[in-house]
Amino acid sequence: MPTLSSLTIYPLKSCAGLPLTQATVEPLGIQHDRRWMAVRSDGSCMTGRELPALVKLKAVPNPSGLHLSAPGMPELEVPVPSASAPRLDVTVWGDSCSAAHAHADADRWLSEYLGQPARLVYVDARMERPVDPKYAAPEDRVGFADAFPLLLISAASLADLNQRLSQPVPMSRFRPNLVVEGCEAFAEDGWKRLRIGTVELSVVKPCDRCVFTTIDPETARADSQQEPLRTLATYRRMGPKSGVMFGQNVIVRRPGEIRVGDAVEILE
Repeated sequence: MPTLSSLTIYPLKSCAGLPLTQATVEPLGIQHDRRWMAVRSDGSCMTGRELPALVKLKAVPNPSGLHLSAPGMPELEVPVPSASAPRLDVTVWGDSCSAAHAHADADRWLSEYLGQPARLVYVDARMERPVDPKYAAPEDRVGFADAFPLLLISAASLADLNQRLSQPVPMSRFRPNLVVEGCEAFAEDGWKRLRIGTVELSVVKPCDRCVFTTIDPETARADSQQEPLRTLATYRRMGPKSGVMFGQNVIVRRPGEIRVGDAVEILE
């Protein structure tokens, strides 16, 4: 039976991945995953696609909020915004929602690090961002992830890709939450329902990959040959008008607890 071989969260959208050995899975995804986001003055999301420096920013959640650190910057503790915190209208790839505005110190810190005006926002209990109804139930919600609560990739799929590349790439290029081993390459393309630990999941849509996969998370530099996206494009297009697909988007059907080493039961 396949097993969960790694578990990763990205507390601030596009930040460095934070590996875990166990986690609570909530309807919005793994607890603390992409609950914070940097936005421009117009409320649009700031991501590693256009600001690669974000991948070297470390954001670590704690009981009172978020600990931020980045090259050349002092460390900063950011408290969770209070229920009375001001709200900002923000956009995440065409989705509009209202999020809680974090502390002004965090705005200054992010602005200095990114070299342009930025504000920090938070997914609080009042934020409502539905998942695309073409793939989800009316009650399904997502935080600041691109579109779905979780991303899953099998280790064998990455191994298949790396056999085609002159320079192998790590799984961190693709920023999954869940990595599964013990199955064939791209077996996840055929999965529909899973159970991991006490959590049940629906696999709903292949993940359309973008230029972010060409950014090295260690150096924050883009690959000059646009790899691995260039190679993926030769064999992972699902149709003439589709994007390049790698990994599967996942929705939570039953929240609960998961840990590295859990069996991944294919229910459908």
